[in-house]
Amino acid sequence: MNKADAFAQAGKQAVMQNVHGTMGFLQKYPPFNQMESAHLAFLVEHCLLRFYAAGESIIKPQDGPVEHFYIVKQGRVVGERPHSARRGTETTFEIASGECFPLAALLGERATRTEHLAGEDSFCLLLGKAAFVKLFALSNPFRDFALRGVSSLLDQVNQQVQLRAVETLGAQYSLDSRLEELAVRQPIACPPHLPLRDAVRLMHEQQVGSIVIVDPGHRPLGIFTLRDLRRVIADASADLAQPIADLMTQAPFHLPPGASAFDAALAMTERHIAHVCVVEGERLVGVVSERDLFSLQRVDLVHLARTIRHAGRVETLAALRSEIQRLVDNMLAHGASSTQITRIITLLNDHTVCRVIELTLEALGDPGVPFTWLCFGSEGRCEQTLHTDQDNGILFEARDAVEAAALRGRLLPLAERINQGLAQCGFELCKGGIMAGNPELCLSRAEWSRRFAGFVREASPENLLGSSIYFDLRAVWGPVEGCEALQRELLALVADNSLFQRMMAENALRQRPPVGRFRDFVVARKGAEKDTLDLKVQGLTPFVDGARLLALAHGISACNTLERLRQLMEQGVVDVQDGAAYEEAYHFIQLIRMQQHQHQARQGLPYSNRLDPDTLNHLDRRILRESFRQAQRLQSSLALRYQL
Repeated sequence: MNKADAFAQAGKQAVMQNVHGTMGFLQKYPPFNQMESAHLAFLVEHCLLRFYAAGESIIKPQDGPVEHFYIVKQGRVVGERPHSARRGTETTFEIASGECFPLAALLGERATRTEHLAGEDSFCLLLGKAAFVKLFALSNPFRDFALRGVSSLLDQVNQQVQLRAVETLGAQYSLDSRLEELAVRQPIACPPHLPLRDAVRLMHEQQVGSIVIVDPGHRPLGIFTLRDLRRVIADASADLAQPIADLMTQAPFHLPPGASAFDAALAMTERHIAHVCVVEGERLVGVVSERDLFSLQRVDLVHLARTIRHAGRVETLAALRSEIQRLVDNMLAHGASSTQITRIITLLNDHTVCRVIELTLEALGDPGVPFTWLCFGSEGRCEQTLHTDQDNGILFEARDAVEAAALRGRLLPLAERINQGLAQCGFELCKGGIMAGNPELCLSRAEWSRRFAGFVREASPENLLGSSIYFDLRAVWGPVEGCEALQRELLALVADNSLFQRMMAENALRQRPPVGRFRDFVVARKGAEKDTLDLKVQGLTPFVDGARLLALAHGISACNTLERLRQLMEQGVVDVQDGAAYEEAYHFIQLIRMQQHQHQARQGLPYSNRLDPDTLNHLDRRILRESFRQAQRLQSSLALRYQL
C-alpha cells in the first residue's frame, strides 16, 4: 500500500468510527440539514477525513479537474480569486466550518480557478467525485444547493421567515402570486356602442365594479368603473342612452397574466386606479380589482397610498407613518424581497412628499413659479428604508441670473415650509443642509447645470462627495423635463472625463467591506460602536458607488442600483454571473438592515445601521460574510479597471 492509499484508508476509518457524530455535525449546516437521513448517511459512509496544516495547499488549478467535494469540518480554508483579466488585484475569500467547496468546478468537470489553502490547521471531509454524482442524483436539497449556491441559502432564509409568519399571522400572504391565479372569473366586457344604461345594468347584474370595453377581437379599448359612474351621475346633463365609448377611460392600464400581485398593487398605487386589466396576446383575459387584492390581504398598499394622497392635514400624514411601519412589518414577515419593500417605502414616501407640497401650496398660496421638487441619494435611487432623512432640492426655469435670484426669493419660503412639514412626517432634517430650503439647492436649471459641471471639472473631495449624493436624482413633483435634461447633460459630462471617472473609482474604494483575511468580520474595537459593523456604509455603499460609477461612465440613465447592474450586464460591462452575485449580495445586506430597523422600531430604539454580527444565526452570518465578499470583488474589479 502506497503512502496516499494509507492516508485515504486512515481517513476513511476516522469517519466510520464516528458516523453518528459526523452526521450530527453536518445536520447543523445547510444543505445537509434539509437532506433525508439515508442520503446523509450515504454521504458520510463515502467520506474520508483529511488533515491540512496551516498554509498547506488543498487544491489548486494545476491539479487538473477536481476529483473531490470538500466539507470543512474544523478550521478555515482561504483562497485568493484572481480577476478574470489575470492581472492586478486579487480577491480574498474564506470558507469556514460546515461550508463546502468547489461546487462550480466539480459540476463543470474542470480544475478550480483558485488555489484553496488551509488558513489554519484544518480537517476536511472529502467525498469522491463518483459518490458526489450519485448523491447529486439522489438528494433534491443537495442538488438544488449544488446548482444554486448562495441563492438556495437565501431561499432557506425566506422559507424560515415565511414559516414563522404562518405560525403567527395565519393566512398565506404572497406578493408573488400571479395575476392569472387572481383573475379567475370571466371578465365582464361589452362593445363600445352599448348604451350607458345597459352597461350599468350589466355591472349591477354581475356585481362588478368595472366593465371593459372591447373591440370584436376582444382587445381592450377602455374601462368604465363605479368611480366613472359617480362622475356621470354628478353631471346633470348625462344621457343614459349615449354609448359607453363616450364615457369610458381610454387605453386602460394592463399587465400580462404572469405579472404578480405586487406589480398590480404597485400600478394601482402609482396610477391612482382601482382596476388592472389582464391581457394576453392583446386579448382581455381578466380584470384584477382592488377588492381582489383585499381578499388576499394585499390591499394595505393601495388603500394606504390613497389615504395619504387625500390627507387633509400634515398631522394626518404624520399619523400615517405608523401604518407604513405596519405594512413593512407584514411584508418582512411574509418573505417579501428587500427590493419590493424599498420600492414600496419610496413610493409611499413620494406620495407623502407630494401631499405635503400640495398642502403647503394651499396654506401659503401659489408662488406663481412652476417648479420641480427633486430628490437625491437613496430617495433618488428608490432605495429608501424606514430610517430616512431629507435630501431634496428645487429646479425652476429662468432666463438669466437676475431672474433666477428673483424667483428663488419667491420659492424659498415655500421650500422651507415644505421641509418643516416633511420633518413633522418623520423625514429628518438633513444635518448637512441638503434641502430645498437652502438657497444653494433652490436653483434654476442653468444653475444646476453649472454646479454639476463644476463637480466633474474640479474633482475635489467635497465635490466627489457631492456627486455621490446629487448624481442620483429624480423628479418627485412638478414637470420632469428639466430633471431629464439635467440627467442627459450629466451622462455626457462624465462619459467625456476619464480623470473624473478615475477619481470616482478611488472614492468607491474608500469604504471597505468589513471582512478580514483570517477573521469572520472586522468590527469596531472600542467606543459606543464596539463589536459592530455598519451595514449601510460598509456593506451597501460599495455596491451603490460602484454601480453609479459604471452606469455614468457607460451612458446609463437609471438611478436604482439594481437596475444599473442589470443594464451593465446587458451591455456586457459587468459579467452576467458576477452581476447576479452582486445583486444577491445587495439584496441580502439590505434585508438584514431592514430587519434591524424593524427590531429597533418595535423596541422603541433609535434607528441605526450598525449591527453586532454575533446576534445573527449561523446561516445569516454565513450569507452576510459571503455578501461582503462580493462587495470586495466589485471593488477589486474597479481597482483593476481604473488601474488603482
